[in-house]
Amino acid sequence: MGRPTPSALLLLHIAFFLSLLHAAPRNYLPRARPQLLTNFKCWNASVYGALPRPKFRCQRKLQEDLSLRVPSLSLSPVQLFRKGQTQMCVRVRLALNATGIKGLELHFLLLGSNRSGWLQIFRGAGAGTLWQVLFDCFPAESGHRVLVSLETIPGGMLSINESLFIPNNQLEVPEFHHRWMPAARAIEVSVTKGPDITVRLCHQLALECEELRQPFHQQVPVSKHHPALLRYEFLLPCLCIEALYYEHHDSLRKKVCPFRDQPEAYGPDLWSSVHIRDYSNSGKAEMAMSLSGSCPLHPTASLCWKESATPGAACQDIPNSTVTGLRQEYILEEVDVHPQLCFKFSYRHSSHIECPLQKDPAWNVSMSVKPWQLHLHFHSRAPASFSSALCQKQSPGQCEPEPPVYTITHQEGSSRGDLDLILPWRTLTSCVLVWRSDVRFAGKQLLCPDVTHRHWGLLAFGVSLGLVLLLVAAVLLIRCVLRRLHRDVPDKRHSRPILLIYSPDSEEHKQLVCAFAALLRSALGCPVLLDLWELGHVGRLGILPWVYAQREQVSKEQGQVLLLWSVGSARAYGLWQGKAARCGGVKAPEPHDLFGAAMACLKGELQGAPGAVRGKGDWVIAYFSKLCGRRNIPRALHFLPRYRLPQELPGLVRVLQGPSSSAPRWLRASAKALVRRLLKAERRKAPQSQRHQPWRSATEKFASSLVPFAPHPKLRRPSCA
Repeated sequence: MGRPTPSALLLLHIAFFLSLLHAAPRNYLPRARPQLLTNFKCWNASVYGALPRPKFRCQRKLQEDLSLRVPSLSLSPVQLFRKGQTQMCVRVRLALNATGIKGLELHFLLLGSNRSGWLQIFRGAGAGTLWQVLFDCFPAESGHRVLVSLETIPGGMLSINESLFIPNNQLEVPEFHHRWMPAARAIEVSVTKGPDITVRLCHQLALECEELRQPFHQQVPVSKHHPALLRYEFLLPCLCIEALYYEHHDSLRKKVCPFRDQPEAYGPDLWSSVHIRDYSNSGKAEMAMSLSGSCPLHPTASLCWKESATPGAACQDIPNSTVTGLRQEYILEEVDVHPQLCFKFSYRHSSHIECPLQKDPAWNVSMSVKPWQLHLHFHSRAPASFSSALCQKQSPGQCEPEPPVYTITHQEGSSRGDLDLILPWRTLTSCVLVWRSDVRFAGKQLLCPDVTHRHWGLLAFGVSLGLVLLLVAAVLLIRCVLRRLHRDVPDKRHSRPILLIYSPDSEEHKQLVCAFAALLRSALGCPVLLDLWELGHVGRLGILPWVYAQREQVSKEQGQVLLLWSVGSARAYGLWQGKAARCGGVKAPEPHDLFGAAMACLKGELQGAPGAVRGKGDWVIAYFSKLCGRRNIPRALHFLPRYRLPQELPGLVRVLQGPSSSAPRWLRASAKALVRRLLKAERRKAPQSQRHQPWRSATEKFASSLVPFAPHPKLRRPSCA
């Protein structure tokens, strides 16, 4: 394609002049270099005439503006900064349907100088049908008009002509003041100096400021003495004030958008200005809505379940359901389309809830109450699965489901759309959550049985049921307590005697021995043989014959000899062993205390002395961990079973009374308290006057305080005095 001839330029000049269409100029926008932006893949073939060299490179960087009319051609003045100088030029913005079009051709003509140029743009592979082009820019001069013509390749399919007057650079930008009047829903505009101006309100879109719809669209003159009051329909962030000089129709314009950062502009007016179109489809399980409004918004949308259909009801968010709109269309699949399952649109700390328009859902459920049962009746127009679970209502709208979950399915191809599900009903406060379970997003309906004045019989039945359950629970509790008390009472029919051997370390230690013996007798119900309880008998027989007699009785009744070991026992054993060593293998002198007599008895059994009871299986050593350790037991006695008290008290009880026996739960705690009291008493070291008082009352009080609910034997307890 060649250069246009002068005659063609003249014809173009005349045609533009006859079809002159006024285009309102915009504010000057600074640019550092020329550019050509599109929303499709393209390449520009040729640049001729007054357009800058070298050729422009077509760049696919333009964001689509759906607010532009199709087809449209708009012009605006731009300031181009090149090499430190400012040059006026014309920006071109166009949008058209490119069906059947291979390329575009833009012709430029500067009236008064006959300077012209033209630009060809061809589309690349894969370009869509909606074409949008932004061209910066054709050089112009102040005080002249620029004519622009759009032609298609091939020609004849579309032709658009526009013109723009470039005002004089010497003319100042209009200056004005504004005041927002929220009560009157208006903005007052005034001027303090300079010539008169004309003002209007408009909505700022991507590149142009669109006028308000009637009756709010008006252009009002403003002078020093006559301010203007401009009323608006909605307070929006894109609401702007545009002013130009009254005497210059194509003069520079000043535009102020004062509400972009005002929180009030993102309130109810914002969503009232938006038109929401609902085209959700319950048959496809698809939720779909589109937005269109006065301001270019790009909110996010998520699903929420509205508790009721009343206005202002709370809407519970559905997790992981956020969707970002494409061209202000919001589509979400696998959704149970229901009048209470809504889209929640969010934009700049503001939100709006929009529910589907269809009032007849694809399924519904009803509930009836039977004795001990809840009957759910489902009706579905499409194949679906439904789940339900019992829950306890905690607060309004809050009910946590409890396992198990019951599910029922309406099979595809089934002519019957009615389903029934029976759930157990345990308490009057139980409710039911019901939801569709074969989709990804669904709201849960809360159904609670009606137990108001219309169901007095059901309420009485529930109260009676509660009383019966309470009575049964009380009987079970009493039975459990009695069994526990019976288990803690010792069985005296199978009790075995215990011969308790100790070393007389101190008066406090003797009190410990007496209290421990009383504790074993009360807890195990067995006879405990202790010299402190039979001082008269011991005095008549002597300690050694008494020990041998008690040892023989224990052996006959399959009892045990319990050595209660202490630090004093280790010392006594050393003294006793020293006496035996000095005899040079001859029989040691007869001991005159309990510990020595017991050691002589044990030695006789081990050596097989005449008259001694053979065997060592019924000898046991026990020691309190707070008083001594395992290292205090001589190596010569390590063959005997050793038990640490109170930690190994259950094992000691099984040895003393047989493998099937068990100690009461309080025995271990009582033994631990007993040792603590002994340690505290030794630290105090009571006065001598109290130390030689009879032990009977002190010991019995000491032991009885450690034995809760312990049965006292009918026989009189021997005195420890």
